[in-house]
Amino acid sequence: MEATIVSEKSKHYSVLLKEIISIISPQYGGTFIDCTFGQGGYTKEILKFPNTKVIGIDRDIESKKIADRIKRSFEDRFFFKNIRFSQLKNLKLKNENIKGVIFDLGYSLNQIRNNKKGLSFNSRGQLNMKLGLNDFSASEVINKLSASDLQKIFRYFGEEKEAKKIANNIVNERVKYEINTQDLVKIIDSVKRKKNSKIHSSTKVFQAIRIFVNQEISELIYGLVNASKILKKDGILAVVTFHSLEDKIVKYFFRSLSENKSISRYQPKIMQSEPLFFMSKRKPIIPSKQELSENISSRSAKLRFVIKKKNIYDFTTDISEKFKSLLEVENISNKL
Repeated sequence: MEATIVSEKSKHYSVLLKEIISIISPQYGGTFIDCTFGQGGYTKEILKFPNTKVIGIDRDIESKKIADRIKRSFEDRFFFKNIRFSQLKNLKLKNENIKGVIFDLGYSLNQIRNNKKGLSFNSRGQLNMKLGLNDFSASEVINKLSASDLQKIFRYFGEEKEAKKIANNIVNERVKYEINTQDLVKIIDSVKRKKNSKIHSSTKVFQAIRIFVNQEISELIYGLVNASKILKKDGILAVVTFHSLEDKIVKYFFRSLSENKSISRYQPKIMQSEPLFFMSKRKPIIPSKQELSENISSRSAKLRFVIKKKNIYDFTTDISEKFKSLLEVENISNKL
């Protein structure tokens, strides 16, 4: 869940860039936090406005090369931190007027194409999928965890219908050899005989492993909570998601802390003296036809945002309880 999705026709394409800039209004100045700095697309656009400052965050150390170039042009207005965005609370921001926090939860094409990272089913060699500051790799997940644990990961994080068969086949095959990327693709193909022409047979399993290796569920949950705490009154929290699991988390968090405290009348309302956010749009913003024509990879992008109503820095949320089952699957990592 780092950086943005990049068009194959260009080096870099910041998804929903115009919409993000319109929402956060950097022309009025202030400090903005780009929580998924990546190729620096949002950061560079914000810095075009003279009274702005940007703090870029990325767990992928490769992003520092781009950050260093931007730093040379904006020495006093741009700062980069190689940390996970769940660690936002560790930044020293007491004197900063935080007007906007942006999350873009996609992967850049540079990351996908990097064979050393091994994020894609088109990669060659050893399984990895680490985006930086990780405790274990995809190879350890596939070659060490039990069939039941693998099944849970594939089912919960990839919504893979054939999770059990794939997990069992992995365990049977790894007795003979250590499974690498190509091996895993072959195992998945052997199970999923009915091919979907639109979606590669390995897509859901690889998504699930990436989420698990990078602990993306807890990263997103704690990132949202900490971002909400550091925002000033009238500050904007904007998040671009790329798959249903991410969007479900963001949607619930925003709605549960806005005027409409409960997504469903059957769900309990959060006990809070007043709403933390104002949510002007209930439905997500999606890419325009023009953007889709320029960058088809943005087709699954959804942008949601909220505005902080008051300078409240301590609030109650049931987000961890709501997605407890997903966090429990993440905790399988304690076995590695």
